[in-house]
Amino acid sequence: MVSLRNRSIIVFMENVTASPDGPGISGIRRIKQRNWIEIIIAFALIEAVEWTPRPWQRWLWAVAALGIGLILWRSFDGWAAMGLRSSNLRRSSWIVAASAFLAAVAVLVSARAHALLMVDGLWAFPETYGAYALWAGVQQTLLQGMFLLRFLRVMPKPWQAVLAAAALFSSAHLPNPILVPLTFIWGLVACRLFLRYRNLYPLMLAHAFLGIAIAVSVPGPAVHNMRVGLAYLAYHPHMHVRHIHFLSQP
Repeated sequence: MVSLRNRSIIVFMENVTASPDGPGISGIRRIKQRNWIEIIIAFALIEAVEWTPRPWQRWLWAVAALGIGLILWRSFDGWAAMGLRSSNLRRSSWIVAASAFLAAVAVLVSARAHALLMVDGLWAFPETYGAYALWAGVQQTLLQGMFLLRFLRVMPKPWQAVLAAAALFSSAHLPNPILVPLTFIWGLVACRLFLRYRNLYPLMLAHAFLGIAIAVSVPGPAVHNMRVGLAYLAYHPHMHVRHIHFLSQP
């Protein structure tokens, strides 16, 4: 039985040997070039959104979403290859439990330091962080389903693909000095776990738990309310998220 770890490499080799004679060295180079071009274009679109001021940023969001969606459609690896499947869901469920535990520890430590950001009202928490949880799922899909799969096809070894994907993911969080190292570590861990289990769902939930824990545990002025790119530089300490206040000692 073929290991799921090598699925992307197998897809690449199937493309290479699709014809009786095979495309040869030039065909392999063309396939690798196409993957490099897709990586560069997708990352450039993401960076353009992050470093463009409003109101043009709103238009670029639509352009970036359309462009990346077109790349995924033209070079579709399949839902299973992207990790959107039920296989190994039970085996990888410990990832969700571990991330929930780490998130709980961070929240407790912040609460003891009287620095926890609390939400007011029953519906304030899902209203405030629900969109972030969805965005966490999108980020994991881009990290593994978009970039890691392509790095696996252009890098000679899987660990190099993992390192490249984590570095790209981390650099997308510049210039935030807290998120950059944290996302690099998470990128390494998440990509390794993806190669082992080939399931995105626990990674999506883990990302959501850990990200929300950072948002409520780290003071806004320190992490600039989780902002990156131009928004990080434009942050002002008096900007507050609606329905949130610091839990301070009476």
